[in-house]
Amino acid sequence: MLNKCVNSVQSRLPQACALCGARAIGAALCPGCLADLPWLPPAHCPQCARPTPEGALCGHCLHDPPAFVRTRACLLYGPPLDGLIQQFKYGKDIHLAHFFATRLAPHLANTRAELILPMPLHPERIGERGFNQAVEIARPLARHLGLPLLINAAQRQRNTPAQAGLDHDARLKNIKGAFTCDARVAGKRVALFDDVMTTGASLNELARTVLAAGAVEVEAWVVARTP
Repeated sequence: MLNKCVNSVQSRLPQACALCGARAIGAALCPGCLADLPWLPPAHCPQCARPTPEGALCGHCLHDPPAFVRTRACLLYGPPLDGLIQQFKYGKDIHLAHFFATRLAPHLANTRAELILPMPLHPERIGERGFNQAVEIARPLARHLGLPLLINAAQRQRNTPAQAGLDHDARLKNIKGAFTCDARVAGKRVALFDDVMTTGASLNELARTVLAAGAVEVEAWVVARTP
């Protein structure tokens, strides 16, 4: 009860918008900046969430389908969202995790997933950053949906170079064989969670690993999709 009262009071306190600094009541963004976010259009590929005419499968998923059966996302990765996500990941604005989870939650209705598995970071990367951004956003999502959150079921066994800046083929080579997964996913429908999907190489490799560990179905959940 005390926590509910504290949260209720905090939700009415004024704070600065994380993007423009204007007054925002009980929210990370002011109404203007929230409206300016690049929302994912309804017409997008159901498997990888890339915007497509009339919501058809994109050419890539037709010719080289990923290991995950669908992607659920709410935003496109572009200005001003890219700055907000960078602020969260590298500026350590952890409070933004709840904001991102709140935006994505309405897009997860009717999911068949039985558990959430966040994208693992190598221990050295966590040591540098201080936290795993996928875990922090997935926590409130798991509570909202009433699903188990398996933080340590998958491990990144190689400290691969950052995927940012690599082309598609280099990303595939960089991430190949990077993950391991234990048997807790066996027989389960698993939702993999990450903050952003760019080419989908990391999520695809993790999906392959999770399926090899016995999962019966894998879908990808991300806050934002790079168009």
